[in-house]
Amino acid sequence: MLNSLSGRFLILTAVFVMMAEVLIFLPSVARFREDYLTDRLERAQIASLALLPGEMIDPDIERELLANAEVFNVALQRNSTRELMLSSPIPGPVAATYDLRDASALILMRDAMVRLVDSEPRLIRVIGYPSRQAGELIEVTMESAPLRHAMIEYGLRILLLSAVISVVTAMLLFLAVRRLLVKPIKGVVAQMQRYAEAPEDARRIIQPRARVRELREAEEALQSLETQLSASLRQKERLAQLGGAVARVSHDLRNILTSAQLFTDRIETSEDPAVKRLAPKLVNSITRAVSLCETTLAFGKAEEPAPLLTYFNLAELVGEVIEAERLAIGDHDLSLSEDIPAHLQMRGDPEQIYRVVANLVRNARQAIVGTGQPGEINVAAREEDDVWIIEVTDTGPGLPPKAREHLFKPFQGGARKGGSGLGLAIVAELVRGHGGTLRLSSTGESGSCFEIRLPMGDM
Repeated sequence: MLNSLSGRFLILTAVFVMMAEVLIFLPSVARFREDYLTDRLERAQIASLALLPGEMIDPDIERELLANAEVFNVALQRNSTRELMLSSPIPGPVAATYDLRDASALILMRDAMVRLVDSEPRLIRVIGYPSRQAGELIEVTMESAPLRHAMIEYGLRILLLSAVISVVTAMLLFLAVRRLLVKPIKGVVAQMQRYAEAPEDARRIIQPRARVRELREAEEALQSLETQLSASLRQKERLAQLGGAVARVSHDLRNILTSAQLFTDRIETSEDPAVKRLAPKLVNSITRAVSLCETTLAFGKAEEPAPLLTYFNLAELVGEVIEAERLAIGDHDLSLSEDIPAHLQMRGDPEQIYRVVANLVRNARQAIVGTGQPGEINVAAREEDDVWIIEVTDTGPGLPPKAREHLFKPFQGGARKGGSGLGLAIVAELVRGHGGTLRLSSTGESGSCFEIRLPMGDM
């Protein structure tokens, strides 16, 4: 029971109720003592009424009256005259005097605790006001032992009643907590265990049903977490399937491209000027494709190899990208341009940088061609302090808000209709492999601009 929430709540409730009863025990006992003494004063006052003015009372009747009032003597003060109404022999000296006329609550509680602690029988004098204004004061002498005995019995009844109240209250709260809190919490835990058995199953995602606000918020937070986790698992599974598919396609494609490479070797011997001009570019493109397929097969997954750093001429590399894209434009009114210093030497992996620039230019071309409107794409580069900056700017339709939110996440940041967003995710990974950053510096109806920043220092 101590290890359960409801069991601990039951025990704590009983303890707290008992503590509350202890706090009210002292005032209750003090009140009981005051009522007990006041009752003895009233009895003594009634007993004194049997005495007629100017007459003597029979000693036997006097002893009986005092015995019924449980006092030894009765003194009454009227009209500033104090008179001993009833009396009997006192067995000893008076140990203490208590005046109930102006006693404060603290004094009453102090005197009550003193009487409970003091177990010795003593004689006490009690002073108070007569009932119904029958005089100025009344005074009696009595034993303290019956008072202490009555106080102990009253205290035991209070403690027993407190125990019963605490147990009943704790049981009721125990049942209420089990119904309102423990049972719903156990339901949430059971649902979490059920979801953990098959987190990829969206049917096991919790559906908030709690009526208690805090539990409802917890269920909604759990629902959001499970939804995101299921989506992430599906995405990872899709990436794994894609990796296997890419490996198989790359294996077959490498064989095809190897044959195509043999054919291009013979094309280079052609005497046709146009063929001679285009043949080297075709050879370079096929060589890149073969290298990419071999790299994919070597790694067997979507991760990119570490870049092989070397210095290369960026203008020549971008020129190859632009010339290859011009062949894909066809008759569309789209111009490609570059603004790169001819002497700019950049340190990096030329194959990976080629893929980065080619992907950004290709995305821009497809976006502009998809609108059916004329456009322009420009690739610019410059050096600033210890960083190289490459900007790919276009006059296309810009990126939609949804694409901007998950721009570099695979299968979530597709910038064009039908796109998966995988290309931009790969491009961002290649740039990070060089220690650089890729960001969308601007986008809108007038076009977009991607900025690549590559450090000049060691990577």
